[in-house]
Amino acid sequence: MNKNQIAHVDALEILDSRGNPTVEAVIELSGGASGRAAVPSGASTGAFEAVELRDKEPDRYLGKGVRQAVTNVNDILGPQLIGMDATAQRDIDLKLIGLDGTPNKAKYGANALLSLSLAAAVAAANSLDMPLYRYLGGPAAHRLPVPMMNVINGGKHAGNNVSIQEFMIMPVGAPSFTECVRWCVEVFGSLRALLKQRGLLTMVGDEGGFAPNLSCDEEALDTLMEAIGSAGFKPEKDFVLALDPAATEMYEAAASAGEPGKYLFWKTGVLRTGEQMIDYWADLCKNYPIISLEDPLAEDNWAEWQALTAEIGNRVQIVGDDLLVTNPSRIARAVRERSVNSVLIKLNQIGTLTESLAAIDMAHRAGFTTVISHRSGETEDTFIADLVVAMGSGQIKTGAPSRSDRTAKYNRLMRIEKALGTSAVYAGHSAFDHLNRG
Repeated sequence: MNKNQIAHVDALEILDSRGNPTVEAVIELSGGASGRAAVPSGASTGAFEAVELRDKEPDRYLGKGVRQAVTNVNDILGPQLIGMDATAQRDIDLKLIGLDGTPNKAKYGANALLSLSLAAAVAAANSLDMPLYRYLGGPAAHRLPVPMMNVINGGKHAGNNVSIQEFMIMPVGAPSFTECVRWCVEVFGSLRALLKQRGLLTMVGDEGGFAPNLSCDEEALDTLMEAIGSAGFKPEKDFVLALDPAATEMYEAAASAGEPGKYLFWKTGVLRTGEQMIDYWADLCKNYPIISLEDPLAEDNWAEWQALTAEIGNRVQIVGDDLLVTNPSRIARAVRERSVNSVLIKLNQIGTLTESLAAIDMAHRAGFTTVISHRSGETEDTFIADLVVAMGSGQIKTGAPSRSDRTAKYNRLMRIEKALGTSAVYAGHSAFDHLNRG
């Protein structure tokens, strides 16, 4: 008997980091190995993402239950995988896609499909007695990523008056991943001290970063620069900055306020046209060591993205998230139009591992970078930590160095670095070799 054959599938409803239900699946193989995977959930979601199936029962979990998705795994999708070889990842995922039969996984839910897709990969790796990063990436997998640590939260991720959703530090100058984690923790501690000195709250948002009330978004950047210096590091040399404005939320806020075609920084009341947004980001990137901009414009304003990339894409990473939603067809358009130079990879945006790997491959072949990303509603699952090493992406986005749902990924990466030994290479500044930072 093939020890890698799928023998049993089970799913249950568990909780994510926001206390909302999500799907966890376990796949057991005939040889005794098993794999477990839990699916994350986003708050700031793109309109073109695969469908996350929720029960919408108002008297249970405020309508956010996932019992139907769990039932779909246990009674419909899982039984169809029995007898399949867990190492045949593409066959498994194509089977799941075919069973659902919709372009956006709406029938059975992307959360149901993804739980099985990832659990199969984990089970296969365990059956072969291989670490997941080695199983997915082969013998050449050795590159540790630069983290995007979201240390100040705003937008929909926090109940403060900061409109930009994420302010991130990237320790490009560190000599190793383990050291880069230490550097970030020290800057995070310095930031906490500065906020306390100013009488500001040090409560944390969804992704573990602080969520203080500040006078404007620029004050958040100034505070970060001060925290980096106070911790004994130098901006540009040791740390660079990254932003996720989540501009689609601003675009929708403007439309709701009767200002269609504009962007409203709704927490401060500032209104900008698309052209003004492009100028704003260009000026901000001149004044601060910002190396990466994610979702700086609305999710379907392709011409604006193209204009921004043409203006500053030679020196700033322009990352498509809501614009591209890890979807190969939308990435293909971005490649043709040069709308971005980087792609955010979120597994639950597309719904299977195979499609996610195709998105990464397409981006890399186009000369784009990829950033492997968590969601704001996370679990302790560390799949993406192994994935970023396997794919050699060089960048991971998984929150601040606080909350166990975030630190679990950093801890896993430190363990991987130790296991790799002298073959481990920390991406550092080389993660941005495609940019002209001179």
